[in-house]
Order: sequence, then C-alpha cells, then structure tokens
Amino acid sequence: MRSLIQTLLAPVVWVAEKLGTRREVVRDESEQARTDQACESLALYQFWSCPYCVRVRRELTRLALTIEIRDIRLDPEHRRALLEGGGKAQVPCLRIEEGGETRWLYESSDIIGYLRRRFGE
Repeated sequence: MRSLIQTLLAPVVWVAEKLGTRREVVRDESEQARTDQACESLALYQFWSCPYCVRVRRELTRLALTIEIRDIRLDPEHRRALLEGGGKAQVPCLRIEEGGETRWLYESSDIIGYLRRRFGE
C-alpha cells in the first residue's frame, strides 16, 4: 500500500521539488564546465517519491550540479548495480569514482555534506 501511495504522489513531489528549489550557486561558464566534468564521476541512486532522495535532488539543483540520476525502481539494472556495488538497495546512495576507486555513500545528510564540501559553500 505504501508503495502505491508513493507512486501516486511521485508526480506531485516532482512538481513541488521543481517549483520550490532555486539555484543559489552561480558559476561562470568555464567554472560550470569544470564542475560538470567533475560530476561525471558521480551517480545518484534513488527513486522519485523518496523524501530523502528529494532532499538530495534539491541540493543538486541548489548547487547547480548535473549528476546522473539512476532510479532503482524503474530500472532493474540500476537496482542490481546498487546491490552488487553498495551492498544494499537503500536510497539515496551516491556512487563516487575517485582515483580508480568506487565509493558508495548512503544517507542524505552525508551525501549533502559531501556535495557541499566538494562543490559548494
């Protein structure tokens, strides 16, 4: 039942998220290009109606970050990759590739903290 409610509310959550979030970080064109390139090593595993995922997506918008979003409910391959790589199908999870290593960061507050340290404030 909870899954059905979340599925039905997902479009409402998405619209509220888009209307209620504004970019606060503004970069010049070359700086944004460097940021976009750095974001290519990141992927966010999530699903649209998860409130913790909404928090992370809002922070992505606020920090003007373009990170690949991988929905584990819509794509079984993304769910499988999260289970195999991260060890559990818990969202949100940020996949970070640095120095040839892959790290899986769970918990919205940890993900937001990482993004702020690396790209923001």
